[in-house]
Amino acid sequence: MKKILFIAAHRLDRSPGQRFRFEQYFSYLNQNGYECSFSFLISEKDDKYFYSKGNYLKKALILIKSIFIRLKDVLTSGRYDIIFIQREAFITGSTLFERLFSWSSAKLIFDFDDSVWLLQKTDRSANKNLLWLKNPSKTSKIIKMSDMIFAGNQYLADYAASFNKNIVIIPTTIDIHEYQSGSEKKNSGIICIGWSGSFSTIDHFTLALPALKSIKNKYQDRVTFKVIGDGNYTNEELGIKGIAWNKQDEIKELSFIDIGIMPLPDDEWSKGKCGLKGLQYMALGIPTIMSPVGVNKLIIQDGENGFLASEKEEWVNKISKLIEDTELRMKIGEAGRKTVLENYSVDSQKSRYLKYFNQLIES
Repeated sequence: MKKILFIAAHRLDRSPGQRFRFEQYFSYLNQNGYECSFSFLISEKDDKYFYSKGNYLKKALILIKSIFIRLKDVLTSGRYDIIFIQREAFITGSTLFERLFSWSSAKLIFDFDDSVWLLQKTDRSANKNLLWLKNPSKTSKIIKMSDMIFAGNQYLADYAASFNKNIVIIPTTIDIHEYQSGSEKKNSGIICIGWSGSFSTIDHFTLALPALKSIKNKYQDRVTFKVIGDGNYTNEELGIKGIAWNKQDEIKELSFIDIGIMPLPDDEWSKGKCGLKGLQYMALGIPTIMSPVGVNKLIIQDGENGFLASEKEEWVNKISKLIEDTELRMKIGEAGRKTVLENYSVDSQKSRYLKYFNQLIES
């Protein structure tokens, strides 16, 4: 049996990037001749310290422990046919471990789903004081030393093409069998407009506030609003109290939404996004409105399987259409789910994963 070592920062089911990029494929790969091993750096116990303010001694100890974890991975790397690195092997600007992996007999795959070679304009993380330890420019170095690149969309692939010619585009995918909408929605006639993200992307939601306030003024008690992913977010005018994300309730909370929105700024960082939140809505048959930024323009055919909206008035008009037309919501929702099933589901991409892994080993 061939062996793959997956390298990432977080434990299983902790990071959306990991879950929707590779963790979903473990059972399929195991059934098709691959033994999957997984090495992560931040344990559940360490997580609360690493992502809280201060605790610098604890964070230093986590860093030291991470060095030993990766050294162990390097020492055992010769046992594997493929080493699959998601975003980076280590949580500082160093590329030492990627270089050591590249010197092993294993083939090296680098997977990325964001414009990780750029610094984000805003950083709300508890570790923003430690940004000096990071080095986004290391992305190009990792790409150069890899045998194959898995890019989440064409924009990321175009960037990688300057440093490596062996690039395949693997979209971020949804397990359509898991994404089955339950009976959470009530036949109350009240339409829930929802957004899902995280505390680090809540600024994206606020881009839609002018339109949402107009919708509230227009429809009053016929609409309600939901924010998932930032438990600290509140907006009294819209009656929003944010809900913290957790894996167990994710699909249940999403299923309360009648109209899903994914506003994005039109900047270089956002162009690297892979449309995950919109795809989650669509997978549940929730009619979706996205900003026409990056891959969103490929996922959505405006008016057919969702809507694209840029300016405030466009957001208001398209949300209004969906609020007022139950049949349109159903039609758009069904078309969106079909899009995910055909192009952005685990089932639609799993054979490609297997094909590229086999090709790389045989080469």
